[in-house]
Amino acid sequence: MHEVSPWIAIVDDDPSVLKALARLLRARAMQAKTYNSAREFLAALPNGVPECLILDLQMPEMSGLALHQRLLRGGIKIPTIFITAYDSAEIRQRCEAEGTAAYLLKPLQDIAFFAAIERTRRGSANEPAKKQSPDA
Repeated sequence: MHEVSPWIAIVDDDPSVLKALARLLRARAMQAKTYNSAREFLAALPNGVPECLILDLQMPEMSGLALHQRLLRGGIKIPTIFITAYDSAEIRQRCEAEGTAAYLLKPLQDIAFFAAIERTRRGSANEPAKKQSPDA
């Protein structure tokens, strides 16, 4: 069993998103670690499992959904917040079926973003995923 650590992992292939989200979390006194790819995150897992995973859906090599499914198959359940710039009803439904903590659209709205993180920290990540409307 993997031990959960009090930090948040951000996996996104866009360096500017990684930097912005890490800075935003640190401004709220949350420890964040960033990863440029799913493979980089997987390689770091032996060093500890985060309390929350912020995961971009569209990444080269391995998508965010594929990473999430791989973790679940390996018995690693991390409350996951999917983020995407390309909304798709089909992908949204697949994420929600996987027990996603939240499905948020880029650009992220701070209120929805921090509410999703707070739900994962309170242990209510198994509640149905909260949707962020495009005009929120």
